[in-house]
This record gives sequence, C-alpha cells and structure tokens, in this order.
Amino acid sequence: MSKRDYYEVLGVAKGATDDELKKAYRKLAMKLHPDRNPGDKSAEEKFKEANEAYEVLTDAQKRAVYDKYGHEGLQRGGGGSDFGGGFADIFGDVFSDIFGGGRGGPRRGADLRYRIELSLEQAVFGTTETIKIPTVRDCEPCNGNGTADGKPAPQCGTCRGQGQVRVQQGFFVLQQSCPACRGRGTLVTDTCKSCRGVGKTRNEKTLEVKIPPGVDTGDRIRLTGEGEPGERNAPAGDLYVQVEVKPHEIFERDNNDLHCQVPVGFVVAALGGEMDVPTLNGRAKLTVPEGTQSGKVFRLRGLGVKPVRGGPQGDLLCSVIVETPVHLTRKQKDLLKEFGETVDKGGDKHSPAASSWLSKAKQFFEQHIKPG
Repeated sequence: MSKRDYYEVLGVAKGATDDELKKAYRKLAMKLHPDRNPGDKSAEEKFKEANEAYEVLTDAQKRAVYDKYGHEGLQRGGGGSDFGGGFADIFGDVFSDIFGGGRGGPRRGADLRYRIELSLEQAVFGTTETIKIPTVRDCEPCNGNGTADGKPAPQCGTCRGQGQVRVQQGFFVLQQSCPACRGRGTLVTDTCKSCRGVGKTRNEKTLEVKIPPGVDTGDRIRLTGEGEPGERNAPAGDLYVQVEVKPHEIFERDNNDLHCQVPVGFVVAALGGEMDVPTLNGRAKLTVPEGTQSGKVFRLRGLGVKPVRGGPQGDLLCSVIVETPVHLTRKQKDLLKEFGETVDKGGDKHSPAASSWLSKAKQFFEQHIKPG
C-alpha cells in the first residue's frame, strides 16, 4: 500500500512553515490520540502516520530529500545526517572515500528519537522525567577491544593502523577504507565471544530529561551527545525527545490559551451569580451576568500557559453551557409552566433571539413555500 503525501496527511501546503506544521500536527494529535480513541485501530494508524509526517517535515534535511524525491528518496537515503542530493552525493556514493574525504573516516553516531507523553500539567509547569533508551557500550569482557583476552588488538599490517589505504587507479590516487580491517586500524584474529569481535554491546541507559515549562505537542528537546556512539572516537549523535501532550479531562489547549466548558444552571444564567471554575493553579471566580446565554465565552486573563520561549501568559476561555433541568418533580413542572405563561405575556422582551428567529422563519416560508 502506497504512502499518502506527508503534506496531505497534516493538511498543510507544501511551503508550510514550522509553526504551521506544529499547529496542524498538534490538532491531529489531539483528535487521533489513542487515549481519545480506545480500541480504534484506524485512529491509531492515522496517529502514527501523522507522527511520521511531522518527523520528516520538521527535519530540514529529510524534508529537502522528500520534496525532491518523495517517499522513495527517503527509503533510498536512509536517515539522519546522511541525507543530501545532487552530483556531490552521487560522486561520493560511487567513489566513497576519494582523496581521503568524507565517508572514509570515522562516522559520527546516529541520532536517536524518543517520544514522551506528558500530562497537560507537566507540559505547562515543567517536570523532570526519567527515560530509558537503547544504547551501544564498550563490551565489558573485552574492554571494548573485541579480543578474546581483552587486550588491545594488534595493528593492521595492511594499513599500518590508519584504517585507510591508498590505491592507484590510472592518474588518480584514491584513498579508501582498508579491506583487511574494514577501516578499524586493528586486526582481531581471536574474537571475544560476548561481542563477536565488534567491541560493542547493546544495552539500555537511563537519562533524566528536564522538560521546560510551556512545552506543547510537537516540541522537541535535544540532548547533545546522547545518541549512538560514533566510530573510533568520532562524536556521538544526539537524542531528540519529542513531546506529546495527552488529552485533559477539563481543559483543551490552543497555543497559549486554555479552553473549558462550564455548565451553568438555568436559574444562575437567568438571574446572574458567581461560581468557582477550575484552573491549573487552583480555583477562580467567574461572574455570570444576568441573562447569560448558552455559548457565551468569558475570558479570564493570565490564567493560561506561559510560553516556553517567553512572552505574555495566555488566558483561560470559559464557554458557558446553560443546563436544562432534568428529572423534575410535579411541583417543579407546575412552577415552570406558571413561569412560562408569565414569560409569554411579556412578548419579545424576554426572548429577543427566539422572536427574531421566528420572524425570519416566517418570511422564509412566505417567500419559498407555496401553500398546498
């Protein structure tokens, strides 16, 4: 099955900025998150698809390859810092280490990615999380030498420990990885049984990740040098921790603002009053004016999220939902009927919106519906 276009997956234009990509991804992640769609395999697959699209399009090198060659280019090019394009890369692929440059020397370690899920509170206020990631370490039995006795391997006689040899081809003198030791500079004859001569073993390492206050879904935290180790003392790669904020039972985040729905009783909406509403810092007083209608939005300044990169704190937006009473007793129903009769006598002044709508509906019927 062919993959969908990454821009189509996120619902953005091809020239979308990083901010536009993040906003689109955050919206999809909130909608498709497994916590909001338990047991829904289709939503889970779409969530993974959005993750993959976001990861590629927010990596400048991967995005450049994808824009030029599509999915096939990504599969061919691998990942991380090996992406590129043009004649220089083709030339390098064919001749590998011409004149001792580039790919012939020890390679930098690969970058790693780790997805971390946070609660809204953790994302807003910051936290320190402990994570475990796979890593490659020196083999303990052989001290990383790859030898059965644990001592340093003897120098390769072919390249004299350089890891590279010079080869004459016509007018050119080419430098390439030593075929005898495969670029290591040493030659292991009696290999360590634990690592089979590689000198490295796969393990897990535990890291503490400091999450700064204000992060949101799509943000990434870079831990320099915590990726895969490089070859022969080359620098290690980096670890990118990608943030996913789980859906909250009360609040929904929109950039630096928080939204919540507040059910308000029929009497309070009609007569006005005060009520406590939850915030991430505790409680706040919400003043409900007399005659408040369902859908009215009240803005509580400064009770939202403080941006991770600085700037003014967002607001808390409370959408009022007027709740119709249910399970009424006979007496309550009689009182409401009596109340309704008094309201009807008042004409348009008690229900201006309903009166306006009925007037428009009447005009519509007169203009478009012919009497039968």
